[in-house]
Amino acid sequence: MQNLEKKYTPKDFEEKIYKKWEDGGYFKCKVTDTDKVYSIVLPPPNITGQLHMGHALDHTLQDILIRFKRMQGYDTLWQPGTDHASIATEVKVVEKIKKEEGKTKEEIGREEFLKRAWDWKEEFGGKIVEQMKKLGDSCDWSRERFTMDEGCNKAVNEFFVRLYEKGYIYKGNRIINWCPDCKTSLSDAEVDHEESSGHFYHINYKIENSDRVVEIATTRPETMLGDTAVAVNPNDDRYKDIVGKNVILPILNRIIPVIADDYVDMKFGTGVVKITPCHDPNDFEVGLRHNLEQILVMNEDGSMNENAGKYQGMDRYECRKQILKDLEDLGQLVKIEDHSHNVGHCYRCHTVVEPMTSKQWFVKMDELAKPAIEALKNGELNLVPNRFDKIYLNWLENIRDWCISRQLWWGHQIPAYYCEECNHMQVSKTKIEKCEKCGSKNIKQDEDVLDTWFSSALWPLSTLGWVENSKEFNHFFPTNTLVTGYDIIFFWVIRMVFSSLFITDKVPFKDVFIHGLVRDSQGRKMSKSLGNGIDPLQVIDEYGADALRFTLATGNSPGNDMRYYEERVIASRNFANKIWNSARFILMNLDEDIELSDKDIEKNLEISDKWILSRVNTVAREMTQNLDKYELGTAVNKVYDFAWNEFCDWYIEIVKPRLYNSENKISKQAALFTLKSVLEDILKLLHPFMPFITEEIWGHLNPDTMIIVSDWCVYDESRNYPQEEQVMDNIINSITKMRNARANMNIPPSKKAKLYISMQDDSKKELFEKGIEYFIAVGGTTEVIFEDESKLPSDTIKVITEFANLYIPTGELIDFEKELQRLEKEKEKLISEIDRVVKKLANEGFIAKAPQKLIDEEKAKKEKFEKMLEEVNASIEKIK
Repeated sequence: MQNLEKKYTPKDFEEKIYKKWEDGGYFKCKVTDTDKVYSIVLPPPNITGQLHMGHALDHTLQDILIRFKRMQGYDTLWQPGTDHASIATEVKVVEKIKKEEGKTKEEIGREEFLKRAWDWKEEFGGKIVEQMKKLGDSCDWSRERFTMDEGCNKAVNEFFVRLYEKGYIYKGNRIINWCPDCKTSLSDAEVDHEESSGHFYHINYKIENSDRVVEIATTRPETMLGDTAVAVNPNDDRYKDIVGKNVILPILNRIIPVIADDYVDMKFGTGVVKITPCHDPNDFEVGLRHNLEQILVMNEDGSMNENAGKYQGMDRYECRKQILKDLEDLGQLVKIEDHSHNVGHCYRCHTVVEPMTSKQWFVKMDELAKPAIEALKNGELNLVPNRFDKIYLNWLENIRDWCISRQLWWGHQIPAYYCEECNHMQVSKTKIEKCEKCGSKNIKQDEDVLDTWFSSALWPLSTLGWVENSKEFNHFFPTNTLVTGYDIIFFWVIRMVFSSLFITDKVPFKDVFIHGLVRDSQGRKMSKSLGNGIDPLQVIDEYGADALRFTLATGNSPGNDMRYYEERVIASRNFANKIWNSARFILMNLDEDIELSDKDIEKNLEISDKWILSRVNTVAREMTQNLDKYELGTAVNKVYDFAWNEFCDWYIEIVKPRLYNSENKISKQAALFTLKSVLEDILKLLHPFMPFITEEIWGHLNPDTMIIVSDWCVYDESRNYPQEEQVMDNIINSITKMRNARANMNIPPSKKAKLYISMQDDSKKELFEKGIEYFIAVGGTTEVIFEDESKLPSDTIKVITEFANLYIPTGELIDFEKELQRLEKEKEKLISEIDRVVKKLANEGFIAKAPQKLIDEEKAKKEKFEKMLEEVNASIEKIK
């Protein structure tokens, strides 16, 4: 049996092992007649970027689940793919063309632009896939998909046409979110609202044929050019007499009506609001109720249009300044107040979004939302943790129609066709060549593309072959688990749910496992602007993929953010190193074959063997329960604690004398059997979290087999040894207390002495008698003697345990004169430190000038030194 390399160096084997997995087809899904089926669809990363720490967390959690289920014998599929990311990719390609050729997309034309976009996809789309592989993603790469491939496009067109034919899709002039920089509409979910410092501008509007004025307040005075009414609450006695009258719009001097509407809050501001239907969502609805004129005053780039009068051509913010100056000159600007409010920004370029009316394609959401709401309420859909239920329901219960058209070129082009001769429109799954109404072949397809999330909403369906009704679709759909961050619940999760329910009457997944963000060590969100991002590929290069994965798993708690500390990655690598060295030690001792049968060995297992076998059996059961409940951080902590503390630090040390004892061959064989058996179980339990190192060690332990397809550990009642666990727990607890006591007396571990045991509960004497060999093996003991307290030597260290007092003679362990000298020096040093701190705290100048934090630190030092001095004095008294 070949041993491991002396040094744990992940670079030496991670790439080699991944290739072995791929070449062996271990990631490929199988369609059998089993009911044990488990599938996950990978949230497709954008082709614009590279793997970041959020991806690393998301992918690690998914890979843990898929490897776990694969080992449990399920037909598994982890469906991979990438997203075309409509706006983000178009921005990148436009920038590239401008930088390299100095041209706009319009100058090169749509066809050539799309060619460049596909070239971008080919160049950069594959890079992120290679990065996923470095992390260890065990996706079925033979089934890799792209949101704009032929199959996905077919599904998108099918879905669009079905919605249209059922009356859920319409084209209309409605208020939308418009990005003046990207020059496209945005859905509500694509707008980030940020707290911003702004102003309330108070303006007087004169009532027609009267000296009376009404005061309104607005944060966007440039939109007043599109006002078509002012509104008051019908129950507001202050303004009942002016309802039905007109006011004169300042500057433009346009006559607009005063209307009454319940939308107006009487308690807010003056109780009078301007109504601008084309530039405010609420005003738009008021305008529909009162049949108001719609006046759009801005162009797509955020500049003012012909309806803005003399301000035409000005940028919206330049216009604001000029309007305020003009209002002040007219005496109609009452005051300006500071005001903080939420301002919508484009989620891609962060430009302030402009609400404005536009002719767009929409999906009616009221009826589509209802089944998605019911699915969560009746338990068909399960959010983990369930505190996100409230967010999910709140979004759906208050959902507005979804604007799905985007004024871009990169994306799924809307399958609507217009006859250039008779203006007839047809919606079709396939390209229209001839007008069904007049027969003309002069047909033009709608130039807009669909919102990225329209195709992403179909991801579980389109990737598995819904349109083709494939065997994979019938076997793996609905999928089992969606793993995603809480930041895209609205973007993606909700849309997949209502889309799937519309198409199949089934939820697309049973569980949504929601995780948080990976933040930096200060708790800040990682971002380019802060320069605090951590490149997972660099971490992998330095510490190995297993160390990064283990760190991300140990810090995971469903729904909660986690902080990234390099120290934790180092600790994870140290754990991997611990497993490596322990496995190397075991392999070194497995040179001789285990000759006895498992049955014979079971008869000759010793207490420590049964204890460690029982413990790993319990850990396997508990970890399985944790993983089934998505408690991945809890699960990995259990195998970590067991492997490091109980197996490496205790069991291996306890059995070493048996390994070196050639006289008792049966005992040695039992120890080797147990070492190998428990190591195999540890590797299996660790494999989903640390796949590379476990596969490498497994290959040395069991050549010609692969851990990736080995059987997951299953709890075995015959391996449950509660009595042996009680004995060993008692022994470990006692030896730990003995070691602590010896350490407090500065007795080196190499010095050994007799151990006297005085029972406080004779019924528990067997617990200690069965542990005599372990006290001698790892407890620094030469001999164990059961003795009455009255007969014990006087110079002993007393260790109190639950059932007995333990006594360690100190005469042969401690040079009391040297120890006393050491303690006296320590005492002098502490007195000096206490004196220094007391003087500092008594210095009025220091107290007056120093920050409170520094003063508190000095006080804490004083308390610490005083406590240490008490302990040193107590030790001196013991020796004297």
